[in-house]
Amino acid sequence: MRRIQEPETPIDYVQMDGLAVMKIVKHCHEECAGNLEVAQGALLGLVVDNRLEITNCFPFPKTYDETIDEEEYQLDMMRRLRRVNVDHYHVGWYQSSDVGSFLSSPLLESQYHYQTSIEESVVLIYDTQKTERGFLTLKAYRLTPQAINMYKEGEFSPDAMRSLKVSYESLLTEVPVIIRNSPLTNILMCQLQEMIPPQQGYNFLDLSTSSVLEGHLRSLMEHVDDLNQEAIKFNRYQHAVIRQSQDKHRYLQKRNQENQAREAKGEPPLPEEDINKLFRPIMVPPRLMPMIMSGQVDAYSQHISQFCSQSLAKLYIMQSLQDKST
Repeated sequence: MRRIQEPETPIDYVQMDGLAVMKIVKHCHEECAGNLEVAQGALLGLVVDNRLEITNCFPFPKTYDETIDEEEYQLDMMRRLRRVNVDHYHVGWYQSSDVGSFLSSPLLESQYHYQTSIEESVVLIYDTQKTERGFLTLKAYRLTPQAINMYKEGEFSPDAMRSLKVSYESLLTEVPVIIRNSPLTNILMCQLQEMIPPQQGYNFLDLSTSSVLEGHLRSLMEHVDDLNQEAIKFNRYQHAVIRQSQDKHRYLQKRNQENQAREAKGEPPLPEEDINKLFRPIMVPPRLMPMIMSGQVDAYSQHISQFCSQSLAKLYIMQSLQDKST
């Protein structure tokens, strides 16, 4: 997704407290460790001027636990936080992702419901795989006005999307994220940094980036294959429409010739028939999923480009250090 300036966005950037970031990181890594579960949770905070401040968060209950009502759980959590004087205003939600794979129809629908009920809400995407390799990936997104109008209309045909000017580039807009800590937290971090053993302080120089890059490329190839299948389906639809149009044209020509022959013999013309009953319109395949796949392919391409640039910078740094040491 590209960063597109929203014409009437209520917020310019997102400011997160370090406590909220650490809670999100802890929950996502615990939930995603050893399985393919997606971690999700609610974001709490408040809106100040042109910024959205996220000061706290809590995880959603697991989807397979039928004994818990999710809405009642969220309301109960916010009531309990209000009692202890913690910001309880619901300002969005967060979700974990694996090597940049987050764009999907459920995510867009959830963000649409959030954004129509809470105007300033955002969805925060945290990439666990890239963060484990030393690249903190925490991004905030909002639906564009075109995407909101598309979901309001509920029509995903090519003509509807063309009239609304919706494309994969205009589905989401990225909002800058700033992490802020209190002065006391900064002092504590300085003290903890002195307590870290020297050998554990160089993990950010890990050069084994091939696994993350391989995961990106595999996911990119899978989405390209899926997008190719969608293109084949749409091509079949276009061929079917052309074939039906030709059959309809031949039928009308034949009918006109028969009417002319009957008129020459002095006979009445053939009775009128509803041509739409003979040639039923072919259903247009929805274009939402191909557009989401195109957006995901574009996001993978941008992630790969950025990741390769950062990895090359690490390699050049290590080369310079080795040259100086020798």
